[in-house]
Amino acid sequence: MEPQRARLYDNILIEQIRSHRQMAFVTGPRQVGKTTTCRNIGDKYLNWDNQDDRNILLVGPAETARHLGLDRLKTSPAVAVLDELHKYRRWKSFLKGFFDTYTDRVRLLVTGSSRLDLFRKGGDSLMGRYFLYRMHPFSIAETIYRKTPDPETVIRPPRKISPVDYNALWKHGGFPEPFLKRDPLFTRRWNSLRQQQLLREDIRELTHIHEIGQLEALVIQLQERSGDQIIYSKLAGRIQTTVDTVRRWIDTLCGLYLGFLLRPWFKNVSRSLRKEPKWFLRDWSRISDEGKRAETFIACHLLKAVEGWTDLGFGNFQLGYLRDKDKREVDFIVIRDQTPWILVEAKKSDEKLSPSLAYYQQQTGAPYAYQVVMDSEFIDADCFAQSGPPMIVPAKTFLSQLL
Repeated sequence: MEPQRARLYDNILIEQIRSHRQMAFVTGPRQVGKTTTCRNIGDKYLNWDNQDDRNILLVGPAETARHLGLDRLKTSPAVAVLDELHKYRRWKSFLKGFFDTYTDRVRLLVTGSSRLDLFRKGGDSLMGRYFLYRMHPFSIAETIYRKTPDPETVIRPPRKISPVDYNALWKHGGFPEPFLKRDPLFTRRWNSLRQQQLLREDIRELTHIHEIGQLEALVIQLQERSGDQIIYSKLAGRIQTTVDTVRRWIDTLCGLYLGFLLRPWFKNVSRSLRKEPKWFLRDWSRISDEGKRAETFIACHLLKAVEGWTDLGFGNFQLGYLRDKDKREVDFIVIRDQTPWILVEAKKSDEKLSPSLAYYQQQTGAPYAYQVVMDSEFIDADCFAQSGPPMIVPAKTFLSQLL
C-alpha cells in the first residue's frame, strides 16, 4: 500500500497559485483529498472545525492576517489554507474583506462542501475573486498522468494503466484511502463510516432535514438505482413521503456529493428540464450489479473530465444523455462549447455495436461515437485520431485519454 500518491490536483493548484491572484475554491466529496492536497501546498492552515482556529477567524480579517504572518515582509505571497470555512455563517463577507485587504500578500486555498459552488448559479459579492476547482476521486487517467493535458487538444495520448491500479479502482473505488489501502475489510468499514458521517453530520450541520430515517431509506433505494432514470413518484411511494420532498432530498444529496444527476440533452433546454434525469452514485465500489457499476464507473470518469476541463478554462463542457419517445437511448453525450462532441454507450462486456449510436450521431452531428467496453483489453491506439462512424473501444484505452 502506498501511504500517499501525488495527485493531478497538486499540479493544478500549484499552477493556480503561480499564475493567478484569485482565491482557489476547492470543492468535492467528503474524504476525496481536498485538505491533504491543499495542506501539502500551503504554508499556513486554519480549520473552522478546530476551536482555536475558529477563535482566530471570529476575531476578524486583521487577526487572521496577523496569525498568518501577513504583517511581515516576505519575498513572495504566503499560501494559506482555510478549511471548512463555509460553516461560518458570515464566511462570504469575511472572505471578501480579507481578500480585498491582503490580496497582494497571500494566495488563498478555500476548501469545503458544495456550498462554495452555489455562486456559479447567480451573482454574488465574490464574483471575480475566485476560481472554482471541483476535486474528484482517482480515475484511470489520474493513475497514469499527473500533469494537465494540452489545452488545445484537451485529450491525452492513450497509455496503459497497471493491472494492479485498475483492479483497485474497480473493486475499491477512486477515493484515496480505500484505493491506496486495497483492503476489502477496510473499504467496507470506510464506506459505512463515510455514509454515516454524511447523513448524520453533514445533513445536520448544513441542512434543515430532520427525517434522517426516511432519508437513509432513500439512500438505500438510490444505491440500487445508479444509472437509472429517476421516477420521483415511485421513490416517494417507497419511502412514504411527497414527491417534492424526494426532489429536494435528492438535490441535497447531490449537493453533498453522494451522487449526481444527468439530464437528457436537447437543443431546446426547456425540454431537458421537463424530462426525468438519471442518477449516479459517485462511489461505484458500492454497487453490486456489475452492469450498473460499469456504467457508473464510466459516468464518474466522464463527469470528472467535463468538470475538470471547464474548471481549467479549456472550454464549456457539459455531460448529459440521449433518449427519445421511441426509447432509443445513448448513455452519455459530451457537449463542448454548446456543440455535441462525443457519444458514449457503456457496456460491461463486448457486445455488438448499439444501433442508437449511429442514429444519434446522425441526429446530433457529434464527430465521435464510441461503445466503451469495460472488459476489453487495452489497445495502444488513439480513439480520437480520426472521427467517423461509431466504433467499439476498450474502457482502459478511452478513459486513459480523459482526465
